[in-house]
Amino acid sequence: MLPIIFVLPILQLVILSNAATFEVRNIKFAYIDNDHTPTSRALVEKFNASTYFEVLTDFPSQAEASSAMLKGEVDVLLNIPQYFERDLQKEKHNNLGVTINAIDGAAAGVENVYVTQIVQRFNQNIKVDLLQISDQQIQPINIETIPLFWYNETLNYKTFMVPGILVLLVTMITLFLSGMNVVREKEIGTLEQINVTPIKKSQFIIGKLFPFWVIGMGLLTVGLILAKVIFNVPMLGSLPLMYLYTSIYILVILGIGLFISNFTDTQQQAMFIAWFFTVIFILMSGLFTPIESMPKWAQTLTEFNPIRYFVEVMRMVMLKGSGFNDILPQLLKTALYAFIMNGLAVWSYKKTN
Repeated sequence: MLPIIFVLPILQLVILSNAATFEVRNIKFAYIDNDHTPTSRALVEKFNASTYFEVLTDFPSQAEASSAMLKGEVDVLLNIPQYFERDLQKEKHNNLGVTINAIDGAAAGVENVYVTQIVQRFNQNIKVDLLQISDQQIQPINIETIPLFWYNETLNYKTFMVPGILVLLVTMITLFLSGMNVVREKEIGTLEQINVTPIKKSQFIIGKLFPFWVIGMGLLTVGLILAKVIFNVPMLGSLPLMYLYTSIYILVILGIGLFISNFTDTQQQAMFIAWFFTVIFILMSGLFTPIESMPKWAQTLTEFNPIRYFVEVMRMVMLKGSGFNDILPQLLKTALYAFIMNGLAVWSYKKTN
């Protein structure tokens, strides 16, 4: 127990202190330049020079830009209208369209502030270049930004958090129950009796884990009902698609729980190890802080985090209405994870005849 008590908390402190940050950075930024003038290019360059934005591409149409935002490839989209420069010179004002992915209302609010500040600074700069003098009076040029928040129009933080909390509910209960179940058999001495029976190893494992799979699916059902009734979280996507993904995801968690139980002798040990990995998985899942804001090495580690994919899928399906093709990459990774973890769990379980 000494390594568990002293070493693991140190690892948690070192890793999570660097990975868990509330600062919004590496914002995926794209734009539609309908003007193609020096003024419009200068505005885009302002975003490119910012340390908070990662300018990705110039979309030729609104349809392609909307599709990219639906897939999660873009966080902020700037729409520069046609005759942007001409209207500034002649009419002294113009409008910019800013579309922000607002599933995470807190991050969207910060992103809106960043955009507004950059446009305001740009506005001050072009006053020097584009001021028109008429009758010895200087007429100021004003640019008005009109933000449009998608997927979470009211920037309600609960809309962003409830799908993630639902993920935690399903994950923690199924992991702890499956992890302590086999260990309990060891503690009371019945595991040795089971091992000498004619029952096959696969039958024993399925019999032990299947009830918790059912419990996990039941927890998802209860959570979805509460999310709709109490928090009024929108459910734009397919319920069968959510259940399909969850059924595979729970296999991953059950495999992890069984794998832990195979190397522990008491429920206390199993609980301690399960909680250690759960804390890391939760804080590096993008539930509380954007993965894009983490260091590159931490972003790489999240590729091995099953909770990350579950959080992404629940938010995509519930809030965006994403379909099967949209969540297919997460689904394939989770299925592979389930195959590997359950394979390791079955291999590590020792049954003697």
